[in-house]
This record gives sequence, C-alpha cells and structure tokens, in this order.
Amino acid sequence: MKKIIIAIDGFSSCGKSTMAKGLARKLGFIYIDSGAMYRAVTLYALRNGFFEHEHINESALADSIKNISITFKLNKDGIPETYMNDENVEQEIRTMEVSSHVSPIAALPFVREALVAQQRKMGEQKGIVMDGRDIGTTVFPNAELKIFVTASAEIRAQRRFDELKAKGKNDTYEKVLENVVERDRIDMTRAVSPLRKADDAIELDNSHMTIAEQLDYIASLAENKIKS
Repeated sequence: MKKIIIAIDGFSSCGKSTMAKGLARKLGFIYIDSGAMYRAVTLYALRNGFFEHEHINESALADSIKNISITFKLNKDGIPETYMNDENVEQEIRTMEVSSHVSPIAALPFVREALVAQQRKMGEQKGIVMDGRDIGTTVFPNAELKIFVTASAEIRAQRRFDELKAKGKNDTYEKVLENVVERDRIDMTRAVSPLRKADDAIELDNSHMTIAEQLDYIASLAENKIKS
C-alpha cells in the first residue's frame, strides 16, 4: 500500500482524534495526536508553576521547552497514549484544568516551533494520520489528503461534557460550553498558525453523523487517494 500523510484539522471536541485513530488503525498507518502534544506542554507549565493566574511565565517555559520530549506508545489494547519525558500523561492531559489553559500555550510561537519540528520528524516516513489545528496548513502543507472537521459549539460541548461525565468529572455543561467557545476564539485569532481550513481540504460537518459514518466516509477518501 502506498504511504501518504493524512492531515485532519478542525475545532476542539469535534471528535478528530477518534476519527484519526480509527482511520490509522484501518489503514495500518501511525496515528499522531498533535493536540495531545500541546496539552503535554500545558501540563508541564502547570506542574512547574509557569501560570500566574492567566499570565504565562514565557521566559521560563522558553528555557524549558527543549527539555520536553513528547512521544506516543501503544498500550496493551493497541491504543496510542501520550508520554512526556517517558511518563504516561494520557489521563492528566485530558482534564478541564489542562483544557482551560492549552489554547494560550498553543499560541506561543516558540512552543509551536518546537512541536512542529517534532511533528515533522515523526512524518518523515509518511504512512501517518495526524490531527490538530494547523496540520494541513503549517505542519504538512503538502499532505496528500486534508480533512477539516466542524460541528456546532453546542454539539461539541455536549460531546465533551458526556466524555468528562463518563470519566467521573463533575464539570457543568455550561462551563464546558464556555471553554469550547473560548478555545475557538483563541484558536482562530492567534497570530501564529491560526485555525483555518486549508484551501485544498475537504470539509466535514459531523454534527449529525455517527462515529461509524464518519469513519466510513474518511476511509473512502483515504483509499481513493492511496489508489490514485
């Protein structure tokens, strides 16, 4: 099978990771969760006291960024999990605390530069599916297949709320919706690599699609691209 790079971009809580993981498994490709990488840097900043209320100690984080190594390893079920400096942080990076701080971290140019370099290194051999905010526009502008995922803020907030509730978290729907809307604002207006649909990306509104329907659709797109 020909190896290609598949870039899946879109808004937060659109189910990009679920789609990307399923597609990578179906094609036998490697899945890379770029959003998890920014979450890991955010967790590092929180752990090390680089947040003072809403202010980020950028100089301290800039001095530390070279010491943050992010990798992905398959667990016993074959599901990739996020490791920061060889520590499994998959569960910690999914909390609301990290969600509430990740967008300003992701907007910092030196953070993006460091992580984009790591992401491009991961993609050198192709045969990958990577999801995020700027994969098709910045990280891999020459990706053979680009998909841009969207859904209403209310539907995305409900999905995120249900996910957190299933994990025993007690956050309210209103708080989750507020976080989704604020992340959209920051992601679309940041100066470096703002969230936008690449000119050659295929837009997918999955507001009223099941996970199976989404996977079938993007798998057909990928298989056609691989054959072409």
